[in-house]
Amino acid sequence: MSATDVTVAYDGVDVVHGAAMTLRPGEVTVLVGPNGSGKSTLLRALARLQRPRTATLTLDADTDGLALSPREFARSVALLTQGRPTPSGLTVRDVVEFGRYPYRSRWGKTDPGGKEAVDRALAMTDMSGLAERGVEHLSGGQLQRVWLAGCLAQETGVLLLDEPTNHLDLRYQVELLDLMRDLADGHGIAVGAVLHDLDQAAAVADRIVLLCDGRVIGDGDPEAVLTAERLTETYGIRIEVDTDPLTGHLRTRAIGRHHSRSERLTTQS
Repeated sequence: MSATDVTVAYDGVDVVHGAAMTLRPGEVTVLVGPNGSGKSTLLRALARLQRPRTATLTLDADTDGLALSPREFARSVALLTQGRPTPSGLTVRDVVEFGRYPYRSRWGKTDPGGKEAVDRALAMTDMSGLAERGVEHLSGGQLQRVWLAGCLAQETGVLLLDEPTNHLDLRYQVELLDLMRDLADGHGIAVGAVLHDLDQAAAVADRIVLLCDGRVIGDGDPEAVLTAERLTETYGIRIEVDTDPLTGHLRTRAIGRHHSRSERLTTQS
């Protein structure tokens, strides 16, 4: 999936300016940047939930993503949005089956391969054992997995995730990030995600897309994009970058006015 010249406006004011990015099969691409930098807007434009003022969206060499019908597009691209409500009176399986809507007949009576696709999605998200449980009885992390399973049941080659770790405790954040890698490495899915945590982004991503004021200012592997100089300028706060000796991934530290022990001791003396 490739997007070029993506410009999105709100109330006549451009908030994303000529952005370009590519999502490749078997890779995780993470969008990062300060609040209001246009990350979620760009992701929603890729998912066709946000109408761009200009854009070229190509799913493969021969497919114009903007020319497809909604049903055709949903067979290629799935999006896990933020803040989905918790439905009541439905089981986990019921919710995951919603992901099969692009394949159902007009009246929803037939869906060849639907049951197998739902079973696979439940297994991939480790939710098979809870398939018949009411979703109102799930934890936040479990519910996030249910919504993700619904996206996987769409059987698309591209999966977009908008801040998927928000409101999850540490365990579920790590498990979801691991699942993103599993989907790319084991199933060849092109994964694109918006994350706020720079360390999580560096740990999970093959490529980082850094945005500031609606413009892409960095696109490449984490080591090339997440430099101390670039992050300090982009976020407007001193950010140091080193390598975590345990994991080998990049590690960032934002340094506030009271975060340096030596500076505090100097001030106190």
